[in-house]
Amino acid sequence: MGRTYRARSPLGGDAMVASTASARPTVLGATDALLLVDVQRDFVTGSLAVPGAPAIIPVLNAYVREFAQRHLPIVATRDWHPAGHCSFRDQGGPWPPHCIAGTPGAGFAEGLALGPEALVISKATTPERDAYSGFGGTQLDLRLRALRAHRLFVGGLATDYCVLETVRDARRLGYEVCLLADAIRAVDAHPGDGEKALAEMRAGGAVEIRFADLAAHEALHG
Repeated sequence: MGRTYRARSPLGGDAMVASTASARPTVLGATDALLLVDVQRDFVTGSLAVPGAPAIIPVLNAYVREFAQRHLPIVATRDWHPAGHCSFRDQGGPWPPHCIAGTPGAGFAEGLALGPEALVISKATTPERDAYSGFGGTQLDLRLRALRAHRLFVGGLATDYCVLETVRDARRLGYEVCLLADAIRAVDAHPGDGEKALAEMRAGGAVEIRFADLAAHEALHG
């Protein structure tokens, strides 16, 4: 049975929080990195908005503050498509045009508090190649290894597409993964896709956490 902690809410104030998987809070260390997946305007409020996406912004900001305060790496991936990208419906793809490089829709979501220290990784930058994973055709793995990152805290959009594929690749490449369960949302193009993606990531070794798991440790030992 889990224990109950008084922890800081990501939206401000205190909350009584019951731990879930373990009575031990998650402790951040020197080989941890925060990885935000595609938290862009088009996926939050734009042409391909994910249901419920705006609600994750303040939660992600809370994680960003925690990592920034500890001088731990913060990485953000982004779709950075050319105008005629293969994923667009007028090119035979499944999606409406979105995240076209240099347009407002490709920018990070309004209110997302990424500082200048954040490393930005652009993906799917050529017309003929798509990339759901942040590792697909990018230098993300090389950059993380240069930062000596071993455990990735992954949140963003969308659970059943880019988050899933990024976590798959992270596990394949040997990273430990903490999935930010309170800072992801699913497209659910087919009902249940989000839950299936969560189940697959758990089965692949990803561990779900919530912000309270970090805040609980700070409240107990800070």
